[in-house]
Amino acid sequence: HKFRTRSDTEVVLRAYQEWGADLVDQLEGMYAFAIWDERRQRLLLVRDRLGIKPLVFAEISGGIVFGSEPKALFAHPDLTPRVDADGLREAYSLLFNTGPTVWSGVREVQPGAAITFDRGGLSERVYWRLVAKPHTDDLDTAVERMRLLVGQAASSQLEADVPLCSLLSGGLDSTVLTGLLAGELRRRDGDTARLRSYAVDYSDQAEKFTSDVLRTGHDTPYAAEAGRFIGTDHSTVVLDPHALLDLDHRRAVVTCRDSPIGVGDMDTSLYLLFGEIRSHSTVALSGEAADEVFGGYPWFHNPKALAATTFPWLLVTGDEAAMPLNPNLAATLRITEFRNDTYRDALAAVPHLDGEDETEHRQREMQHLSLTRWLRQLLHRKDRLSMAQGLEVRVPYCDHRLVEYAFDTPWSLHSHDGREKSLLRSVGHGVAPDSVLYRAKNHYPATHHPDYNRGLQKLAHEALGAHGGTVRELADETQIKPYLDLEPDRLEWGHRLRLERVVDLALWLDHYRPELVL
Repeated sequence: HKFRTRSDTEVVLRAYQEWGADLVDQLEGMYAFAIWDERRQRLLLVRDRLGIKPLVFAEISGGIVFGSEPKALFAHPDLTPRVDADGLREAYSLLFNTGPTVWSGVREVQPGAAITFDRGGLSERVYWRLVAKPHTDDLDTAVERMRLLVGQAASSQLEADVPLCSLLSGGLDSTVLTGLLAGELRRRDGDTARLRSYAVDYSDQAEKFTSDVLRTGHDTPYAAEAGRFIGTDHSTVVLDPHALLDLDHRRAVVTCRDSPIGVGDMDTSLYLLFGEIRSHSTVALSGEAADEVFGGYPWFHNPKALAATTFPWLLVTGDEAAMPLNPNLAATLRITEFRNDTYRDALAAVPHLDGEDETEHRQREMQHLSLTRWLRQLLHRKDRLSMAQGLEVRVPYCDHRLVEYAFDTPWSLHSHDGREKSLLRSVGHGVAPDSVLYRAKNHYPATHHPDYNRGLQKLAHEALGAHGGTVRELADETQIKPYLDLEPDRLEWGHRLRLERVVDLALWLDHYRPELVL
């Protein structure tokens, strides 16, 4: 084939000319696209293996509509924003199913799947899924193989004709990735080439940081040290906690998500961070999926989570109740029964090897659940919020070859030094400073300023007033009101998250005005 451009679009079209619908087996990276074949009168919708890029569709009378997000579909006169019990069950169960959405009739193209639509109707082909294969590499070989795969994944993402940067939090995942990227950039462009890196912080964090279930320390000093060690042009974007209360910002975030369920201030701060980064860079590289790939989450190591008979993040994060539901609605949704049924089906989908011992068997389940469910909402959040600011975020740890090799690697190697993410730590020797290599896992930072908590309480109170009738149809006000009067400095993360979601619910209802069919 003779190419006329360097665009991804032409590559996809040439690949379709060569292989037809089987082009999916030849693709790498992140993508979501549609091809209309005029000769065959056939539409092909394709999504990448891990679901990095979004793609949704809905069947309508005589055809199909599709787009990157549900709100695009609602521009069609035959499709209106409608939410039924199934949609609310999806939203408030926190199971992160692939396929269904909160919106009635709107579905996602599943990760690693292709949808074909023609006069004969709709059909789906799953072209990629995780399978269990025997692993024969010893520890040294596994470390070298991981180093090669992570390095190749990182270097492949440096291809860009626009300014790019790295998101550097000071954690293991982002520091190893940034170190590899910076090294590859110097090899490619010369010793003077420097990578930009960014971290986020809050103006109150140094003085008011307090640990919680997700965070054990302040990120900024580690990020700065990592930037110096690697040699990046490092910047910290410092956000005012009061900006996170701005209703225009919060409304923009809810509109990005198309869903009432998020993580409140963490979503808003990420949105604002991306806006700041976009003024300097067009592409950012981020460390999503490292915890899923290398076993970094608490539930890989928490005996209670390992022994649980439900999705592990519901126990470890304390987020089992996404929001206290109106008792009448709760009786209709039967979330506990839905979770139990879904969990049973999710475990049945996990591939295993004959002869696995109990530990290997359970850890493979944990990894599969994390890669196919928990990761889904992280990628969704990162893509929606970044693209709304005109920033493209790439996620090298989602490289399917790396994911496949890690999934086949025994847990005994994943935890060879008795800690989380042992293999990634081994890859990081010489790439990241020891202070980061041996630091405990930390999640995305949140503000701890009492003024933020006080302002959030005010917003939640106003949300219940302005939209009280509709909100009370969905939420149990009696379980929310106690947190409205709590002293701001006593408002814990779990309490605050409930208030965040009341505010977001009211904004979502106001923006979409969905028809509720319960």
